[in-house]
Amino acid sequence: MGLLRIMLPPKLQLLAVLVFGVAVLFLENQIQKLEESRGKLERAIARHEVREIEQRHTVDGPRQDVTLDEEDDVVIIYNRVPKTASTSFTNIAYDLCAKNKYHVLHINTTKNNPVMSLQDQCVCREPRSEVCNITISSSLSVKQMFPDSRVRFVKNVTSWKEMKPGFYHGHISYLDFAKFGVKKKPIYINVIRDPIERLVSYYYFLRFGDDYRPGLRRRKQGDKKTFDECVAAGGSDCAPEKLWLQIPFFCGHSSECWNVGSRWALEQAKYNLINEYFLVGVTEELEDFIMLLEAALPRFFRGATELYRTGKKSHLRKTTEKKLPTKETIAKLQQSEIWKMENEFYEFALEQFQFVRAHAVREKDGELYILAQNFFYEKIYPKSN
Repeated sequence: MGLLRIMLPPKLQLLAVLVFGVAVLFLENQIQKLEESRGKLERAIARHEVREIEQRHTVDGPRQDVTLDEEDDVVIIYNRVPKTASTSFTNIAYDLCAKNKYHVLHINTTKNNPVMSLQDQCVCREPRSEVCNITISSSLSVKQMFPDSRVRFVKNVTSWKEMKPGFYHGHISYLDFAKFGVKKKPIYINVIRDPIERLVSYYYFLRFGDDYRPGLRRRKQGDKKTFDECVAAGGSDCAPEKLWLQIPFFCGHSSECWNVGSRWALEQAKYNLINEYFLVGVTEELEDFIMLLEAALPRFFRGATELYRTGKKSHLRKTTEKKLPTKETIAKLQQSEIWKMENEFYEFALEQFQFVRAHAVREKDGELYILAQNFFYEKIYPKSN
């Protein structure tokens, strides 16, 4: 640009700058169109995959005749909270699914809305041509379509036998399957993170993206304001209300869950964590979470710990351009009641995770090892002859 100032008159300099700006906008627009086209192609391929599954099933016989072993009749739901290392963990599941012979399916809600409408929870209106707003995928974003029946999300997840054993993941809040009369509920797992660290990561993610899809244009791209500057200016993207996410994700689909600062929502989230979740880990101790899952659910996670420790780390995902907040910024956020409640939930989850870990592992030479089975049966009556 310095050379332009020397060689060109002011009017031509201005014209050159305008042309450059238009070119940049044009390129960004083309990139966005390519991303949209890629998404359409993925959905078309996904629909084709599902049709193939249905056609194979039609040839093989009716759905109710499919009999599964107890070990295979399992569904795990990972209703992942954004920016908690959820993609890193999910990619481990994808890396292992072929080897361990299970299906990984992505639940992609419209605009990533974590609250499903009642009809999405239960019924799609049209039995043949319409599809649910939820994208259910085994490899891409597959829109599940079942002809000749009304599609029920809860029933599909639990009775889609061709996809069992299945690992479902998506940014959705907890959904109580028992409410819909399901006898064998899925296994819920999740990971949560220090609330301020999660918000900071999400703030920069919206502006700079990550190393997973570096070319994708993000919603706040171009905003260079740091998180510290945002908090100092009282910006909406860093307001304490934005901390309110992990509690409602565990609380569920009740309206009160999404009432920011609700004490009832906090207590319901704690109740669900203890009573409805098989295991909840924390981002800061992700390896231990993976190790416990491998020990408890080897059907899905056999080899996960070794992959996490020694693999090429292709599953790891990092937000770019992230700057740690100052002590002053953290102190300001910690004054809010919302942070206090979200932090209380995080500490509650951390204590429960550490309690589970303490009863499942032992430490030797700085390494953790899973404990062997420490129970057996005796005094069995009546005695066999």
